[in-house]
Parts: sequence; C-alpha cells; structure tokens
Amino acid sequence: MITLSERRMFTEASKVDQGSSAGVYLHIPFCKSRCSYCDFATDVFRDQASVQRYVDALCREILSEPPASADGEVDTIYFGGGTPSLLDPKQAAQVIDAVRNRFDISRDAEITMEMNPATVSAGSLAGYRELGVNRASFGVQTFNDRDLKLLARGHDANDARQTFKLLREAGFANISFDLIAGLPGQTLEDWERNLNEALAMEPEHLSLYLLEVHQGTPLAAQLRSGRRPMPDEDAAAEMYEVLLDRTASAGLLQYEISNFARPGFESRHNTKYWRLEPVYGFGVSAHSFDGVNRYWNERDTAAYVKRIEETSSAIAGCEDIDAASEFVFLGLRLDQGIDLAEYERRFRRDLCKTHHAEIARLSENGLVEIDTGTLKLTRKGMLFSNEVFAEFV
Repeated sequence: MITLSERRMFTEASKVDQGSSAGVYLHIPFCKSRCSYCDFATDVFRDQASVQRYVDALCREILSEPPASADGEVDTIYFGGGTPSLLDPKQAAQVIDAVRNRFDISRDAEITMEMNPATVSAGSLAGYRELGVNRASFGVQTFNDRDLKLLARGHDANDARQTFKLLREAGFANISFDLIAGLPGQTLEDWERNLNEALAMEPEHLSLYLLEVHQGTPLAAQLRSGRRPMPDEDAAAEMYEVLLDRTASAGLLQYEISNFARPGFESRHNTKYWRLEPVYGFGVSAHSFDGVNRYWNERDTAAYVKRIEETSSAIAGCEDIDAASEFVFLGLRLDQGIDLAEYERRFRRDLCKTHHAEIARLSENGLVEIDTGTLKLTRKGMLFSNEVFAEFV
C-alpha cells in the first residue's frame, strides 16, 4: 500500500511541466443491478445509509492532502461509475462542494454525470443542473429490449426515450449516448435500427463500445455454456464501418476512435486521458495520473471506506509509466493524431527515427499516414488499431 507522504515523494521527485488544466474523476460505484457484461468496480445499491457513508468517505479523501503537483486549475469534473445518478442532489452537492474546497475550478468547467435510464426524475435533474452539472453521459447501450434483457440493464428502450426527454426539459444541452455493438446475435439490421433512433434524437455526442467479454462475468458464463451465441467480430467490424458513414452524414464528427461529436461538444475530460494530461481520481478503484506517475485506489468498496475512515487514504499502488509509449498509442486514438514536433519537444527524441521501421511497415499496409507533421491512423488503421498500438509499446 502507498501512503500520502510516499505519493508526494514520487511526485516531487519527477514533477514535469504541464501547460494544461487538470481534471477530477469521481467514482460512484452503486448500481440498481449489475449488468451481465460488467467488470467495473461496482456495488448493488442497498440503502441510502450505505451510500451516505460512501459519500462521506469520498469527500474526506478529496479534502485530504492532494498530490503535490495538483496546484493548477481544474477544468473538468466527471462523475463515473456505477450509476452516479443514484446520488440525490444533496449528496452530489456535498461531493462538488468538497471538490471546490480542494481545487481551483475554472468558471467554464465541464461537469459530467453518467446517468442510466430510469434513475432520474425531473426534480433530480433540476437539482443537478443547479449544482453546475452541464453534461450528461447517458447509458443507452441499445434500443432493442431483447438485447437489454441479455445485458441485464434494468431498463427498457422506452425508459431511455423518456429519460432523454427529461434531460432536454431540464436544460441539458450537452448529452452523450453510449451504444454497444457486437452483441451476441446482433445483426447489422439491429445495429442500423439502433443508429437510426439514436441519431434521430440528435444528441451532441455519441460513444461506441464494441462488446468486450470479461472472464468472471455472467455473460462470459452464458457464452461458455452455449446459452448465448459467440459475438461475431466480422459483423462488429461491419457495424463500425456503418457507424463511421452514418455519424458523418448526421453531422457528428469523429474525434477519437470510438467517439463522435458535434463541433465544440467533444468530451474535454476524456480527451485528457488520450492526451496524457493530469487527472486526479477519487473513490473506490479510481485511477490518477499526475503527469509522471499513475496511482490507484482500493477496488473493494467496503475496504475503501474503512481505509478512508481510518487513514484518509485508500491508495493501493503507484507506478511510473513509459510516457513516450503511452503518448503515442493514446494519441493515435485521436482523429488529429500525434503532433510529431510536440512529441520531440516532450521526449527529446524523433519518433520517425526511433520507430522508422515500424512506421514504414504500418504505412505500407495502409494503417497510418504522416500528414503536415502529424502521425495518424487511416480509416483501415482504426479497424486494426490494437495491431498498430502494439508496434509502439
């Protein structure tokens, strides 16, 4: 286990200059039920007393001594989970107040809350808006009720439609949809129907996730036993191609492999991860990056709360990262690619020289291209991105 003083030592020993503002991530683990594919650090919601104890612990962690390099402005706050919209507005206010008391928050901060259908009301949404929450990340996943049951989502397609309506009525002008492609038994026609409905609702942002099957989840057991058909990777690739065409025609521009937005509505918080900028995480299993080191919290909720109540810290580990490699494979996820001059300034080496053979091979195969001083994925490269990233690790 890593203590706060040890974390300060790691940070001070190798602090780097960061020209951009940092972000704050807040993990709320509670869900109404656990989705069949979920491998996140989540807990089933039981009672308000347990949630309040967690919120108190989260605020105590936020208000404890922060990383030594956390002395600049914070311009994004992200409630992730779990289902953060299970917090009532008073609890959300308690958390945001703690963040404001600990950090210098910019006036135009992007404050995002992940929400699941049927977990909000007109009253709760009005309360979040009063707190400054100005972006909703909306876990739709699919508009197919059969697939929603497969995923054990705990809501149906009509719940998603009604929740979107409530968000608009509450004044949310920045809404992101999550959709999952490559579900067992999902056809291209199923996927096109999902896209048709999602795009017709005109969200500002759309995130696509290709289904990942994690061992130990109910879905993995269902696939292993043959109760569900195995996902079709070729079909999922075709769904991705359709997504690229449809989003472009609908005015949603791709700015990252899996993310599409109307101009000006790109996720400022998530972009920090892809640009390898500082993000400070609080809550169970939350990960942080201070510009040099990555560290993470205890993954078990009960153990996290106990450690915070006893020591104000729940850090479980810390590591130096290969920042040059991560800058490349994270930056390649972005449509704008990697600024080669920035790479050289930041790491004092020429990427095209140190990885000449790899870049030449990838270019010959039509997976990457160099254009006006940037290295970026081609459309084909997006489909085979993992193969590209492996060349730089």
